[in-house]
Amino acid sequence: MVKINILPLRHITPPQVLALGFACIIFFGTFLLTLPISSEDSSPTSFINALFTATSATCVTGLVTVDSGTHWSKFGEIVIIFLIQIGGLGFMTMGTLIALLSRRKISLKERLILQESLNQTSMEGIVRLIRKVLLYALVIESIGGLLLTIRFAYDMPFGQALYYGIWHAISMFNNAGFDLFGPITGPFSSFTSYVSDPLVNFVVTSLIILGGIGFIVIADVLEYRKRKSIKLSLHSKVALSTSAALLLIGTIVIFIFEFSNPNTLQPLDWGSKFLASYFQSVVPRTAGPNSLDLTALRQATQFFIIVLMFIGASPGSTGGGIKTTTFAILIGAIVTIIRGKDNITIFRYRLAQDRIFKAITLTVLAMFLVVFVTMILSTIEDAQFLKILFEVTSAFGTVGLSLGLTPELSVLGKIIIACMMFIGRLGPLTLAYALTPKKEKELFKYPEGKITIG
Repeated sequence: MVKINILPLRHITPPQVLALGFACIIFFGTFLLTLPISSEDSSPTSFINALFTATSATCVTGLVTVDSGTHWSKFGEIVIIFLIQIGGLGFMTMGTLIALLSRRKISLKERLILQESLNQTSMEGIVRLIRKVLLYALVIESIGGLLLTIRFAYDMPFGQALYYGIWHAISMFNNAGFDLFGPITGPFSSFTSYVSDPLVNFVVTSLIILGGIGFIVIADVLEYRKRKSIKLSLHSKVALSTSAALLLIGTIVIFIFEFSNPNTLQPLDWGSKFLASYFQSVVPRTAGPNSLDLTALRQATQFFIIVLMFIGASPGSTGGGIKTTTFAILIGAIVTIIRGKDNITIFRYRLAQDRIFKAITLTVLAMFLVVFVTMILSTIEDAQFLKILFEVTSAFGTVGLSLGLTPELSVLGKIIIACMMFIGRLGPLTLAYALTPKKEKELFKYPEGKITIG
């Protein structure tokens, strides 16, 4: 009899723990969603649709093969929102909450995993940060839920308004993009009926922005407001400035491209035009709801949204993409080369070489992944290239915006998109670290060589 050596649990690296943990949550959610009690008509949901929905919820994406509001029962909707909360905050964060409530000591191994899940460079103060993460999430979701409840109460009974308010606040803060408006305004309608509503627009976008800038930034800003003597960290400055620039540029570009489009902005008044442009600039960062019909957007606008989705949110947040800080480093590298300088300098700080290499590696890996999957889906699916690229980038960035292709995908296509959402949530580098053996120290170096560039 041949003995099979299984890797002991203590030898599993933090990236591997994260990958396995998310996979376990997804499959448990899939099991619950296949149960007859989870669907509105009390019939079992197909395994592939349940798997896709569980993956999308856990990876806080928002792409769906069935309309969330009309297909799922209350039980199914609660399963989805729990998956969103766990996936958004991270299963290790939720596990830490249980440990803190039970007064159990957080081990070194668990601290390493928490460090990996929050994209931190150090374990110092990691448990304290987790406490802040949980507190911020509870406060922000509660305030958002209350404001949405007040607004929805004008359109529906108070009980339903309260349920919708809390449910959508959790979904939006975790940048998931799931919505339940199907029974009211039609399947896959999202927030299109609230395109001119200032309260809904600003509450939803505020929840998305707060969830997307990262818990480290929120903690840093609040600490700065308390004690003016403390300076914002370089990470916070880069994340905030890049996010603000992308939101401003995005709003202006979408407004210009769609201003004369009779199917989107043209019928709206000036205030609603800016509101809709701002909303659609925020959601690719990486939330997923929409207030305009995305299929009616001009192709230039759709492609611009693809770029925003690829960049995504900030590190340590509920969003995906290559992240705003990575994008800032790439822009910094371009400016440095053009100016003939040797070092990338941002806010009077010189960036370490390993940070630059990591940013370039992450971006190239992400681009190769998106291009490769787009090519595969273009071969097996009968759809326009831009639609496929839009859907693939949305899955990678865990955005959830869709041009209507996802429900029409074949079983293989749905599996591929589900895998993209999984990779996008973990991050290409984290997944690569999880699948590669432990790094060994280099014992020697090769002689330096030069290659002509350009």
